[in-house]
Amino acid sequence: MVFSSMLFAFAFLVICYAAYFLFGKSIKSKNIILLISSLIFYAWGGPILVLLLCLMTFVCWGGAIVIDMHYDEKKRNALCIATCAICLALLVIFKYTNFIITNINSIFGTGEVFDSIVLPIGISFYTFQLISYVIDVKRRDVPAEKKYWIVLLYASLFHQCIAGPIVRYADVANDIHNRETNEIEVSDGFVRFAIGLAKKAILANGCAAIADSLIILDGEKLASQSAVGILIGILAYSLQIYLDFSAYSDMAIGMGLMVGFHYKENFNYPYIADSVTDFWRRWHISLSTFFRDYVYIPLGGNRVSIPRNILNLFVVWALTGFWHGASWNYLIWGLYFFIFLMIEKFLIKPKKNPTIYWKIPRIIITLIIVYFGWMIFKFEDMSHLIIATKGIFCANGNTFSSLSATSQLTSNIFFMLISCIACTPVIPKAKALMCKTAAGERVCYTVGAIAPAILIILSAFTLAGDTYNPFLYFQF
Repeated sequence: MVFSSMLFAFAFLVICYAAYFLFGKSIKSKNIILLISSLIFYAWGGPILVLLLCLMTFVCWGGAIVIDMHYDEKKRNALCIATCAICLALLVIFKYTNFIITNINSIFGTGEVFDSIVLPIGISFYTFQLISYVIDVKRRDVPAEKKYWIVLLYASLFHQCIAGPIVRYADVANDIHNRETNEIEVSDGFVRFAIGLAKKAILANGCAAIADSLIILDGEKLASQSAVGILIGILAYSLQIYLDFSAYSDMAIGMGLMVGFHYKENFNYPYIADSVTDFWRRWHISLSTFFRDYVYIPLGGNRVSIPRNILNLFVVWALTGFWHGASWNYLIWGLYFFIFLMIEKFLIKPKKNPTIYWKIPRIIITLIIVYFGWMIFKFEDMSHLIIATKGIFCANGNTFSSLSATSQLTSNIFFMLISCIACTPVIPKAKALMCKTAAGERVCYTVGAIAPAILIILSAFTLAGDTYNPFLYFQF
């Protein structure tokens, strides 16, 4: 079950929140309803996989309590390492076993037969959340929670299990135990959820359709695609991946706010970044801060020699790459950004507060770097990446342009323009500017009252099938 499905948005979520507000008379009963709902959500993708979540939570719950009982720092560190190692071992087994065995077979020419392991939903996210909880207890940033089911609620909240944000226990501990809901937050949460759902169902899925029609993961067909077709396809994919990922964060933040949880922002318009460093301050913020606080700084951060600092950053970006998926292209993608970050850190050192004449070229250069980064991210088969790269320069014997590519561009130009605008703060800034006048404020209020309902309806039509897909009406 995913957020952008009719089943989730118009059945599961409605039933869950109806039960929450009708029968949740106390914090404890509200938490129990959310826990049951979250476990049902996880069980939908495979009932047996819920046991993994419960087991990993039990290990971290028990480990944190034992850590909290000891005052000796060496014992606390050893217990923390052991607890985190168990979690990471389980993550490796379920996420990377298929990758490891496939590569062993490839290297040694063996034919080891194995049953592919099903990847549990959200395992990367709840593993990192539990690890951050254990480490924070070890650091005495938070006390160990004595009730197992509370830690299980924290780890399993269905709001943010699919695509984040990665939530730290310290950020939601008070919400778990003492939260209150009010009409304003419920309304704001619903609006945020509606925006996220529309962003995913209409824009991200529409961009995905364009990208998939032009970037076909077949060597022969990809080699025959025109250079323009590949470039437009990767552009559509670049829009899709931001709109898709940020939409899930929007929906998570909105759903959380409706029931009193205050999750931090996970994206801050990364496509207006004026450097690669700035891009990663804006993209998947919770993941970047996780690696900074729990990997980079413990390794010594930048308080070490330059060679050691470079090594620390190399480790962080290698892990960042592999965290995104069990394939070599993700490692290459992580190290690709590592190279540009090193150039900015030690060679270029971008100016602070540049003028607009410097900022615009820097934004364009950053977008180009990020664009080719998404190209690496797109192709898990490295041969496809090579073919696509050669295709951009017409080195596959392919043409520069083609009728299919130009027709895709002309028929979807308005839709892609809307998608580009959705990747920038243009609409929020226009709204803020309009609200400065009394007349504009009335317009904002009226639009704000009806827009969420319209977005939900359009999203429902889109999810019902292409016959009712509103993005088709944006085609020429």
